[in-house]
Amino acid sequence: MKIARKRAHLSARSAATTMAVNSTGHNEMSQRIAALNGLTAQQLRDEWRRLYRSQPPRLSRDLLIRAIAYRMQELAYGGLSKATQRKLDALAKELEVKGSIVITPDSSLRAGARLVREWRGRTHTVVVTEDGFEYANKSFPSLTKIAHAITGAHWSGPRFFGLIRKPASNGQPCSEVAGSPGAEELADG
Repeated sequence: MKIARKRAHLSARSAATTMAVNSTGHNEMSQRIAALNGLTAQQLRDEWRRLYRSQPPRLSRDLLIRAIAYRMQELAYGGLSKATQRKLDALAKELEVKGSIVITPDSSLRAGARLVREWRGRTHTVVVTEDGFEYANKSFPSLTKIAHAITGAHWSGPRFFGLIRKPASNGQPCSEVAGSPGAEELADG
């Protein structure tokens, strides 16, 4: 009887220790991520090389910090699921073969999903909510309204955020990656 109680006591203690370590780990990770903002461009590129073991791509400072933060969390807590990896591999193959990716809006936009778009050197993040979208701490009924708020011009919101693409006028698929339309699309969008 004493042995069973002792084991239960040890299990509870080890669970408490694990929770304390995880909490400490999360705090430490948050501090490491926050410290990225204070690094120079060269230090960010060095950190990229250390974490990804490759040369850093030409990204804006903001996206470089986000990618490094993602990699730090991925290494600490685990990466994408196998299903997500397969989906991304299929999309990469489609891009390679067709030169573009077509993603139709569907039920995959669940509450909590984040849409990220870089526009004129600034990164814009939209969170999908149960009743619409949230951007810059404001609620919006549609992505189109958000695209207008960001650009000051009329855009198709789903196209602006890369969820769909505009077909070329000659009926052929667009050679551009979805979400990266040219300036001429701004005028006629």
